[in-house]
Amino acid sequence: MSVPEDTTTKSAPIPSPALVAKKKASTPVAPKVDYSAEDLEAAEKFGRLGENGTVYVSDNGTEREIGQFPDGDGAEALKLFARRYLDLKAKIELFAVRLKSSTVKTREIDESLKNLNEETKQPAVIGDLEALRNRLAELTTAAKTKKEELAEAHKKAVEKAVANRTEIVEKAEAIVASLGSGTNWRNTAEEFKKLFESWQEHQRQDARIDKPQADALWKRFSTARSTFNQSRRKWAQVRDAQRDKARAAKEEIIAEAESLQNSTEWAQTSHEFNQLMDRWKAAGRVGRSEDDALWARFRAAADTFFNARQADRDQMGAEEKDNLVKKEALLVKAEALVPVSTEEQARQARTALGAIQDEWDQIGYVPRSDMRRIEDRLSAVEKQIKAVEDAAWTQKDPETDARKSSFEVQLTAQLEELDAKIAAETDPAKKQALETEKATKQQWLNAVK
Repeated sequence: MSVPEDTTTKSAPIPSPALVAKKKASTPVAPKVDYSAEDLEAAEKFGRLGENGTVYVSDNGTEREIGQFPDGDGAEALKLFARRYLDLKAKIELFAVRLKSSTVKTREIDESLKNLNEETKQPAVIGDLEALRNRLAELTTAAKTKKEELAEAHKKAVEKAVANRTEIVEKAEAIVASLGSGTNWRNTAEEFKKLFESWQEHQRQDARIDKPQADALWKRFSTARSTFNQSRRKWAQVRDAQRDKARAAKEEIIAEAESLQNSTEWAQTSHEFNQLMDRWKAAGRVGRSEDDALWARFRAAADTFFNARQADRDQMGAEEKDNLVKKEALLVKAEALVPVSTEEQARQARTALGAIQDEWDQIGYVPRSDMRRIEDRLSAVEKQIKAVEDAAWTQKDPETDARKSSFEVQLTAQLEELDAKIAAETDPAKKQALETEKATKQQWLNAVK
């Protein structure tokens, strides 16, 4: 069976498969289905087959010729145009479903309505065209509401998109406003990078903003980013100049340190190295890797000197320990000279003590922690001898006779007081000191009696 082209002026041409294929993608296309006999019969009631195989449809109270089948089966011809009606009805219902979708676009709605209105004007189909057009009118009203919803949603989406980009712009401008001597340029550069990536992300995902507004926001962001980059370059120039200055200062310090590293003037050179360290700290930084290399050179020179000084101290310490042994041996000799009770004994002890003191002075230094202890012991011997010498002199001095009795009384009272303190003292060192003081005063008492 063939479908001839309608040559009348009243009927629309029957669409060919090629024409259907050329329809815009936005127009809903009903899937091919097998319609039920009931649906086909209901549609066929709106058509009839006339003479010479002419097919008519009842459209809005009037008949309209839609095709001819001179050699075909009349019943089959009516079914063909009924199926086309049901296809068109399915296409409209497909548009109804699409209207409820959250992804439908305003342009898609307009194009679909335009095509469906065109297709329902005088379609070459058999069926209830009035009901079909009424359904399309309902969907047209629904489409208007949907478009209003889409417009409102789009408006909000645009407002959100503007707000998102405005927030990015304001953050960028706030960063620029806060730039100063305490800025961490590396971290700030990373912040700007993240802001730019966020801008690109919003540009891809957010609603499209009007070009003038988008351009104005981008200009503000771009200006802030350019200002930051310019400030960062200026900072880098200042930093490089400071690093050059610090590098020169540290090279000079290293040269001085290397000139001092072999010095044996321990005290003076130690002081000079401390000054070099203060200058190093004040010189500023060059950069981590270069600073580490410069510091290694300075540290090597300092270590050379201080290691040599420590070796000298270690050697001196050993000598001081030997000196301590020698002086402690002399102390044994000195302490054996006392007690003395007569002027002659004191004189002999003084001569022997003088020889011991001469040898003592020739020995040299002892460890600092032992110096006071051994000096006090030697001094105690000298005090005991001097006490007898002073007492002998006092006896020969006529002016002391008047004071002799009073002095004897004072010494006796002091010795009694010392006995009480010695009996109460538990610290061995303090007790020894009290006993030494007692021995001295006892000698004075013996001398004045």
